Amino acid sequence: MSGIDIRNVSKAFGQTLVLDDISLTIADDEFVAFLGPSGCGKTTLLRIIAGLETLDSGEIHIGGRRVDDLAPGARGVALVFQNYALYPHMTVADNMAFGLRNTGVKPAEITRRIEDAARILELDGLLARKPGELSGGQKQRVAIGRAIVKNPDVFLFDEPLSNLDAALRMRTRLELAQLRRRLKTTMILVTHDQVEAMTLADRIVVMKDRKVQQVGTPMDIYTRPANVFVAGFVGSPPMNIFRAAVTDTGGFATASVAGQAVATKVAMKGLPATSDWRLGLRPESVSVSETGQLPATVEFVERLGERTLVYTRLSDGTVVTAEDKGISRVAMGDTIRLHVDGARAHLFDGEGRGYHAVDAQ
Repeated sequence: MSGIDIRNVSKAFGQTLVLDDISLTIADDEFVAFLGPSGCGKTTLLRIIAGLETLDSGEIHIGGRRVDDLAPGARGVALVFQNYALYPHMTVADNMAFGLRNTGVKPAEITRRIEDAARILELDGLLARKPGELSGGQKQRVAIGRAIVKNPDVFLFDEPLSNLDAALRMRTRLELAQLRRRLKTTMILVTHDQVEAMTLADRIVVMKDRKVQQVGTPMDIYTRPANVFVAGFVGSPPMNIFRAAVTDTGGFATASVAGQAVATKVAMKGLPATSDWRLGLRPESVSVSETGQLPATVEFVERLGERTLVYTRLSDGTVVTAEDKGISRVAMGDTIRLHVDGARAHLFDGEGRGYHAVDAQ
């Protein structure tokens, strides 16, 4: 068993608090992504799990065993760094074997583990090469192989794809997904890239300002963001969020935007008594349509092939990102109309808390 239990963990560097009472449970054989902007505390939390940083308060348990007072090598974890950290004078095989030799693993067992890892990662023909003879993607696979040969209970990945170009990042993302399926063990990925998190993780832990903002499956995070930050951080382009007046129409909230009513499927029951509301609409919930409710001026058009993103401004200055079909005739400076799918709208109160359509999923 290799589940992880993080209990009330806090950490400060001097007077700067970087983790504030974090509690989280990660199941055995679960792939979890820590997602958030730079400085949110995600890498520090990973390093505390690995034993590379000490915690100020709280506990870390792995497989039911408390480990925060153990040395890194005794925790049953393997960490894959962002910068590979390979020894340039050693071959691929020697880089993978180095840690095992230092812990007294027998040569025959080392050879077997390296061969198994090389087969999984398609490194069979590269074992005699040195890092200088490898591509960036190959170096990253060697770093992952060095972790695999340790037979850890938990794999920890610290932004392992950030040094790769876009095409190689996509391929390595697929390799990580396939690796997870083969190894069947607990994995944590630290990333600021929402595509990596959405693609790879069973659950995402969204972090900001030293705290966990939301924990959920990728589609939970996307369709039911807990607050304004999550709504704006997850999704590309981000959710449209603007001020709105809210009234009750048949038990559901109707929001007024630029003088136009948007009927939502957010139930009025349970909404707090406040006048400080914001309406949230994903760009795919706003489409270019001749019969749309909202007149808008086109400020920029982004053609992506399968769809077109249209960046517009309403008469009151509100900026709205909308979608159009792939082959779109819309051009900068055009006056168009936008259709809003209110059934997919979100509301956020003055504290930033999210409220969603009753059937949102």
